[in-house]
Amino acid sequence: FPAMLGRTCDRPCEPACRRGRIDGKPVAICRLKRVAADHRGEISHLLPKIPKEKNGRRIACIGAGPASLTVANDLLPLGYEIVMFEKNDKPGGLMRTNIPAFRLPERVLMDEVDMILDMGVEIRYNSPVTSMKALLGEGYDAIFVGSGAPRGKELELPGRHDTDRIHIGIDWLESIAFGHVDSVGERVLIIGVGNTAMDCCRSSCRLGGKDIKVMARRPRGFFKASPWELDDAEEEGVEILVNHAPKRFVVEDGRLKGMEFERLEWDKGAKNSQVIDTVFLPADDVILAIGQENAFPWFERDLGVEFNKWEEPRVDPATMMSTRPGIFFGGDSAFGPKNIIWAVEHGHQAAISIHNYCQAIPVSERPPQAMNLISQKMGLGQWSYHNDYNPATRQKMQHVDLERRFQELGIEVELGF
Repeated sequence: FPAMLGRTCDRPCEPACRRGRIDGKPVAICRLKRVAADHRGEISHLLPKIPKEKNGRRIACIGAGPASLTVANDLLPLGYEIVMFEKNDKPGGLMRTNIPAFRLPERVLMDEVDMILDMGVEIRYNSPVTSMKALLGEGYDAIFVGSGAPRGKELELPGRHDTDRIHIGIDWLESIAFGHVDSVGERVLIIGVGNTAMDCCRSSCRLGGKDIKVMARRPRGFFKASPWELDDAEEEGVEILVNHAPKRFVVEDGRLKGMEFERLEWDKGAKNSQVIDTVFLPADDVILAIGQENAFPWFERDLGVEFNKWEEPRVDPATMMSTRPGIFFGGDSAFGPKNIIWAVEHGHQAAISIHNYCQAIPVSERPPQAMNLISQKMGLGQWSYHNDYNPATRQKMQHVDLERRFQELGIEVELGF
């Protein structure tokens, strides 16, 4: 997914880039991936050919998100049949429902998803899996679970259920994506400071919000959101308030008035705090973006798959296989919320395991990694390849003008290189 990842990735590769040793800034790996995708020529003739004669193995994939799509991408060229079950009427999973169109336009999403679906996936829309036991009875040779972490965490405080103007962040973003929500109150409080919170506050800007505050319990150095996500939100006029702990929702006669917060003072490591004040902030809407959880109400617990107390399956991190042979997990459904690139990697590893499993080869047998840079290190400051570098500084991405980007929900903010 170069075009999607080139717009939305959390960039775990960039801190490892040794270009950062020169002036502290890595090569813009993420955005250059987008360049490769945006300016590509015709590539269909370069893609793997799908054999007309199948190998007789059918694999079920639950969810049409990045992990399941990666499994399909890897197994279809080997002659497997892939049946994909998607609860919504469109593919993409959380790439579609959780990432706003101003960051990831629908045309970009569908262009890359269709490349995989067009390889021959049998995809069944509006088809949530309601029983794993029933699915197992349909005779698939292996099952891959890529259903994500679809449940947003709750904030059970006084007043939480006394009004309909308090929303779960990922559900609210999904409602925007499918056109069920098209407005928000002028005063909006976002609780939480991860990347989902940034998507919620920036979406609020486009739906009519005027006074938008992101409420953080800890100081800025302890935020979960990526620094560039924070910068983009503040560029759009969002205010980020630190050291505020939610205390209660203020609701009168069923109408949300705002929230009460405790102002905190933290020690140096932000481990311990003390309350120094209580403040009230008015709000027309409150959006809870404090995390996501796995949810498997459709997965019977007597099938040989072990789950921990957080509703996460016990999965081998190398093979992606559960404690029941033939059932594999990947993406957020395997280890809780991470990001798209990890879901893709889980899909690659699961596809290797599914292939091995179907061919009666131990799933622990893995092909060698294609490249290992560690072996190229010779000594401190010494490398066995050329150490020259381009002195050009990292370029700043151009953005659409502030006035124009709020005119329509789907206007992409970043213009690319």
